[in-house]
Amino acid sequence: MAGRHRRQATAHRHLVGVGAVTALAAAPLATVGTATASESSSSPTAPSVERTSTWDELAHCESTGNWQADTGNGFKGGLQFQPSTWEEFGGLEYASSAELASKHEQIDIAQNVQEGQGWKAWPACTENLGWR
Repeated sequence: MAGRHRRQATAHRHLVGVGAVTALAAAPLATVGTATASESSSSPTAPSVERTSTWDELAHCESTGNWQADTGNGFKGGLQFQPSTWEEFGGLEYASSAELASKHEQIDIAQNVQEGQGWKAWPACTENLGWR
């Protein structure tokens, strides 16, 4: 899956800690899950990126929902991060590798990736789920 989680050269770097705190302060609680896609997203087909259930659905597609997945294919964790993506988007603040981080820590980094790259960071699953 070439291009997966590849950051564009013009994209901004994530400010570790500040970005996560800002995102959490500005967004509804991740576990509430009451917002609909149309209430919290500019695209009627894209789900709210703040909803834990959104990330659970993506993780189910990416890794059968195994947040500690490390199958040896180079992608790790429930959302199948490349090590370089995990590092670039602030994951090392949590763990040396995605599969060693908690579900919520992986979601924090996934939100950073999604903000920087959009849903194309998970090309096959987001297309299969109808999010792009």
